[in-house]
Amino acid sequence: MPPRPSTRPRRSYDQYCAAARALDAVGDRWTLLIVRELLAGPRRYTDLHADLPGVSTDVLASRLKDMEQGGLAERRRMPPPVSAYVYELTDRGRELLPVLRALAVWGAPELAERRPTDAVRAHWFALPLRAHLESLGWQGVAEVSLDEGDFHVRVGGDDEVVFGEGPAPVEPDARMSLDAVTAVELGRGVLAVADGVRAGRITVTGEGALAKALREGT
Repeated sequence: MPPRPSTRPRRSYDQYCAAARALDAVGDRWTLLIVRELLAGPRRYTDLHADLPGVSTDVLASRLKDMEQGGLAERRRMPPPVSAYVYELTDRGRELLPVLRALAVWGAPELAERRPTDAVRAHWFALPLRAHLESLGWQGVAEVSLDEGDFHVRVGGDDEVVFGEGPAPVEPDARMSLDAVTAVELGRGVLAVADGVRAGRITVTGEGALAKALREGT
């Protein structure tokens, strides 16, 4: 169970401006990163805390409470045999996907060199990679393996969950193996998948249409 957050008044810019109103809702530190984690589907509080290194338990509980009150997320109890409470995005919260995607594109040049203090999780590369694949018009489920771990992305379709940690829950249309530097370059759009395959930086396996398209760049 998360700690009980202390009550505090919601801060506001008090400006009749759409950008200011948006920042009233998601401008607090950690909020958008919590959204990033919940785009992978329902998550327990302990899972969120583990994948948000650096956030305190009090701040995480407070942000989640604010997100519930703001209609961005909801807390519910999973049915047996799990019987655990999870947080998940509402439709309004899921509408932040393009916002996070744009932020990732804008921030990608800052990933030129990994700092010694930087934490990393494999699924943090999922949204930029998914955006790159989506921009090429490809559809399907891709399972991705990095040294840091595995994740899967769903490209195209109307699925509420656009990526997830670990292997895909269904047979993937393609499997990709690459390193974090290559994943960053794909997300920035400075490397095409087919070029990475030809250079030996990306291994693509699978016989489906998506795997063929990834290998051939078609």
